[in-house]
Amino acid sequence: MLQVKNIHKEYRTGNLVQKALDGVSLNLRDNEFVAILGPSGSGKTTFLNIIGGLDRYDEGDLIINGISTKKYKDRDWDSYRNHTIGFVFQSYNLIPHQTILANVELALTISGVSKSERRQRAQHALEQVGLGEQGHKKPNQLSGGQMQRVAIARALVNDPDILLADEPTGALDSVTSVQVM
Repeated sequence: MLQVKNIHKEYRTGNLVQKALDGVSLNLRDNEFVAILGPSGSGKTTFLNIIGGLDRYDEGDLIINGISTKKYKDRDWDSYRNHTIGFVFQSYNLIPHQTILANVELALTISGVSKSERRQRAQHALEQVGLGEQGHKKPNQLSGGQMQRVAIARALVNDPDILLADEPTGALDSVTSVQVM
């Protein structure tokens, strides 16, 4: 399903060059669960961002369902992110003035799902993470663990082929962490 071949990524600031990824390769099969481990600053988030199409690689290739992304245009990356990928970020990335139901619906709005179906699917996703009765609340009315569960619901609501989670249980208690995983 997904192949990462000899990916290189550098960040440049003036004369300073920081290698984030140096020849990383990985093959992922359908329904495979993979954990990327490493110390802080080792490139884990950069790697996830490249797999998810949020960042571009400098060298190598990302192959999705047998198709190279070397010639992907912006619209190809947009379609990939909207229909194939679900993201759970280190920071929750919730919109503070929106309800949590609206935050979860946002992923479906971008994908062009009708309003009634959006509402139903978002509500179901919130129920799956134990927040079915909280949909009317704003993010600032929730604990850190609850906000992370909203972010997880948002990532899952589109039924993505690939779920990328950057420290998804960092703000959760041990019981909720086990449920999420």
